[in-house]
Amino acid sequence: MPHNTPLITTLVAALSMALLLGVIARKLRLPPLVGYLVAGMLIGPHTPGFAGDLALAGELSEIGIILLMFGVGLHFSPRELAEARGVAVPGALVQMGVATLLGWGVARLFGWSDGQGFVFGICLSVASTVVLLRALQERGEVATNAGKIAVGWLVVEDLAMVVALVLVPVAAALLDGRTPAGMLAGMGVSGQGVLVSLVVTLGKVAAFVVLMLIVGSRVMPAALSMVGALRSRELFSLAALVAALGVAYLAFVAFGVSFALGAFLSGLVLGQSPLSQKAAEQTLPLRDAFAVLFFVSVGMLFDPGVLLRQPLVLGAAVLVVVVGKSAAAWAIARARGLTNREALIIAASLAQIGEFSFILAGLGVTENVLPEAGRNLVLAVALITIAVNPVMFWLADRVAGQGEAPALR
Repeated sequence: MPHNTPLITTLVAALSMALLLGVIARKLRLPPLVGYLVAGMLIGPHTPGFAGDLALAGELSEIGIILLMFGVGLHFSPRELAEARGVAVPGALVQMGVATLLGWGVARLFGWSDGQGFVFGICLSVASTVVLLRALQERGEVATNAGKIAVGWLVVEDLAMVVALVLVPVAAALLDGRTPAGMLAGMGVSGQGVLVSLVVTLGKVAAFVVLMLIVGSRVMPAALSMVGALRSRELFSLAALVAALGVAYLAFVAFGVSFALGAFLSGLVLGQSPLSQKAAEQTLPLRDAFAVLFFVSVGMLFDPGVLLRQPLVLGAAVLVVVVGKSAAAWAIARARGLTNREALIIAASLAQIGEFSFILAGLGVTENVLPEAGRNLVLAVALITIAVNPVMFWLADRVAGQGEAPALR
């Protein structure tokens, strides 16, 4: 009997190509993430040959986003952030501001609107968690002072992006004089209508956050502990998965909050539980698999033609990430008293963009605050900057090896 199996076909093609291209990328000493993105390009609709089901890939990528954000929440450590707050907090916020302004300037230079430039700039401002942590681990830098500050810096960026996922579509639409999606019908884009609609939107978000921090922080860890007491690995893994997907779905349906924010808060609440480490370990294989599918689905959306159609915009955006972000990070780190080598390591760590940029770019296209070309440019910038990130570390080592300048105090 014939079967129609688009889901299985897409899964097999995506995972198989991701494995093949991931291995090749690793052999070339590139992050496997580059291979996953290229795999998506090869099975996407913009390249010849087999084309996976884009709609199914999009839904699978949503699960990937949920599990990625759940993992970020589980690993979020207020203590580590507090230890590095003197450099990480002001550094991340200032550096994101600089990169956003530079990205906005590039977009405006090539004729984009203020709102589009705003979203594009923020997409260029945040580094990839996956790439940064992997690079620091391979160099043995995670436990060093520079490594701890870089991780704290990244945590601040992640938190800022969680807020951005809520506010950016509204702010960008208002900058362009349009009614943001989800605002109250008939209220318009100025005066009382905007204020009331914005208050309603933020009120829903605040209600969900309060519910999670007050009720969820008591109920969810207790429920997880109860399941853990049964000493069943399958049930515990299932409970952690339900916590991630269930809360994210509830946030979206009941409060109009993004899947990403719902999953992050779910992980944050469970992260305070004694069983959080076990939950992270039990869900890691599934998170890894769906994270791969997320990156593959992002690659499927990429139109390689942007490399030929908009080379100047692409080149300028790459310079914003590789030069602008790195220079800002180095200057801030030096101004806060770090040694030249520590500042260079942090600068090299942040000279790329990744998963949060993809998430925001996708949301921007969905909410009509970023053109399709903008998402393609973000993907192209990510591919290039991730690929050259090892070179940035090599340059940092070479410059640092020429002599350690005295730290600014």
